[in-house]
Amino acid sequence: MRQQATSAPEAQAVLGRLSRLDRYLPVWIALAMAGGLILGTLVPNLNDGLERLQIGTVSLPIAIGLLLMMYPVLAKVRYEDLGHMSDDGVGNGRFFGTSLFLSWVVGPALMFALAWIFLADHPAYRTGVIIVGLARCIAMVLVWNDIALGDRERAAILVVFNAVFQVVAYALLGYFYLTVLPGWLGFDTQGFEVGIWEVARTVLIFLGIPLLAGFLTRTIGIRRRGRTWYEQELIPRIAPLTLYGLLFTIVLLFAIQGEEITSQPLDVALIAVPLLVYFALMWAAGFAAGRLMHFPYPQTAALSFTVASNDFELAIAVAVGVFGAASGQALAGVVGPLIEVPVLVALVYVALWLRRRLTWPAPKPALVAQSTAAAGE
Repeated sequence: MRQQATSAPEAQAVLGRLSRLDRYLPVWIALAMAGGLILGTLVPNLNDGLERLQIGTVSLPIAIGLLLMMYPVLAKVRYEDLGHMSDDGVGNGRFFGTSLFLSWVVGPALMFALAWIFLADHPAYRTGVIIVGLARCIAMVLVWNDIALGDRERAAILVVFNAVFQVVAYALLGYFYLTVLPGWLGFDTQGFEVGIWEVARTVLIFLGIPLLAGFLTRTIGIRRRGRTWYEQELIPRIAPLTLYGLLFTIVLLFAIQGEEITSQPLDVALIAVPLLVYFALMWAAGFAAGRLMHFPYPQTAALSFTVASNDFELAIAVAVGVFGAASGQALAGVVGPLIEVPVLVALVYVALWLRRRLTWPAPKPALVAQSTAAAGE
């Protein structure tokens, strides 16, 4: 059957269904970048002060910003939904198997290839872009999936799995793609190699601590006050901490790197190229896979957005934790959300347009109800 929804209401609803903070995220990031450059000019000794508060490669103020950035995201994850997926005839094995293959095998390999194609002569930026590609989607993807009328239940379960699995998988993948694979291929990494413990330690700190805190907050909050109170009252109160932590971190990073950035103003555009190609190709691969397996639209949309989205908060934390706040890797991590957010908003429009233009298998009654409910919000 062909979807007959009108285009105007859906198109108008896309940005309207984003919160004001999410809607203007690229603007806030750009302002934070500019503010950081100004701060670095006004306080030229800022980096020296941050180094006095340093633990390992991360200053304490930046570490606080990173932890604040991660905690609300992981408090939103619906851990209680893991393992409670009903069979609606689509085939859970096919859906989850395809999503995990694209996310954890194709995605990192694609970003590795794009980084070496576009940034071969910029080893720090190349490494930072690869770090972005290794961080799989968590809570932010639920926003894109929801406004694109995707399958909420499956997207939520994938978010839970990715959040938990990254604690183990990220360090292994980082070591493989940053050290092992370039050696096998004979690539000159120009000294930008990492040990597995360097990445694992950072992931355990900046993902493990907020993951545990988020899990305990959700478990205790729901047990004492119920899921409705938790998601409608508590989450809206703590959610802005992610943006505040992100912007605080960006201001400090750009204040530290101000001189290098102003001397090479085209570096941000250079880093953006492989990221743009990556998000577009991964989304297209997910959407094409859903069509080839004859999934209804909600499952196809959920598949495409979960495989195309990345956990830029974790990528920034790893880049800063392993290489330092003044590194090119950290700059590449910051450029990630600046590119990802507007690209995925545009892809929401593309998904809704394809929903109307293509013929889709008829969803089961439960999925019709879900899609209708989502459309009416």
